[in-house]
Amino acid sequence: MDAGSILLLVVVAAVILFVLTVLVRAVRIIPQARAGVVERLGKYQRTLSPGLTLLIPFVDRLLPLLDLREQVVSFPPQPVITSDNLVVSIDTVVYFQVTDPRAATYEIANYIQAVEQLTITTLRNVVGGLNLEEALTSRDQINGQLRGVLDEATGRWGLRVSRVELKAIDPPHSIQDSMEKQMRAERDRRAAILTAEGTKQSAILTAEGERQSQILKAEGQAKAAVLKADGEAQAIQKVFDAIHRGNPDQKLLAYQYLQTLPKIAEGGSNKLWIIPSEVGDALKGIGSVLGNVARPATGTGEDEAAGEPAPSYTPVEAAAPAPTDGTAGPTDGIESTGSLEEDARAFVAEASKPSELDAEAEGILRHHAARQLDERDGGTDEP
Repeated sequence: MDAGSILLLVVVAAVILFVLTVLVRAVRIIPQARAGVVERLGKYQRTLSPGLTLLIPFVDRLLPLLDLREQVVSFPPQPVITSDNLVVSIDTVVYFQVTDPRAATYEIANYIQAVEQLTITTLRNVVGGLNLEEALTSRDQINGQLRGVLDEATGRWGLRVSRVELKAIDPPHSIQDSMEKQMRAERDRRAAILTAEGTKQSAILTAEGERQSQILKAEGQAKAAVLKADGEAQAIQKVFDAIHRGNPDQKLLAYQYLQTLPKIAEGGSNKLWIIPSEVGDALKGIGSVLGNVARPATGTGEDEAAGEPAPSYTPVEAAAPAPTDGTAGPTDGIESTGSLEEDARAFVAEASKPSELDAEAEGILRHHAARQLDERDGGTDEP
């Protein structure tokens, strides 16, 4: 192969290489959610959208593509001084999106760094007007103020700040210990208050229950007493009505009175029992009964001579129960009068006897009188 052929091959290869280079530089593909800025001879020419694009080789220059999606940037903790002169460390997270590729390319050199520095300065201005407690409890307020300032400042850079969040607010360790102690004391105080309130409510409910119980018990006792009194009153009324319907005479009442007296002295501990004054009246009634019975039996002829008929006598039936052995009871004719007379005489004799208490009292009086005489005699013998 001569020199001419070799030179021809070199030229053909150079032409092919040049054509390939031109094709590569003239055809560009822009991905989705990306944007490219084209400069022609060093001047902004247009913004490329996603798809296939043809450029003029060696005349148009495509700058680095910009991401149009929303981006999240987390900045390192920054020390911030609060209004009560406490240094806190705050982490921030910024959400932003490129809305104008031309402005983001030509209005700011590094928009991420610009957003970071603007966030730090704005955060110090906002938190510097708050104390520690307000800074810890006002995150939404701080986020809103930061987003408003950043969105306004970055709008001319072709950016839109959608959200600004405070990831962490870390006070000094000494302040954290004090806050934990304060919170523990506050919780203990609340627990003590709740315990006291529970005890108070329990005592109130217990007292209320006892009061209601006592009221109900008193009402029950009152009703029971009323019912018992009503029952006794009805029983007395029935007995009273029965007695009046029976129309008893003085003789029967006197005999029943004497039969009741022995029941008063029943019991081994009854050493002394008192006879009511009505016993004399009862005895008089019995005496009159006996006199009326004996008068027709021992009457003289004077009544007959005077022409007066002798009074008739009907035997009195005592209230004692009739015997069941077939023998005659104390109410059969004149024999019943004898039993009444014997009972009355026995009762009078028993009442006239001195009791043991009377004998003891008489002995005590005698002993006391003798002691007084001895003392008197002894006093006269002394010089």
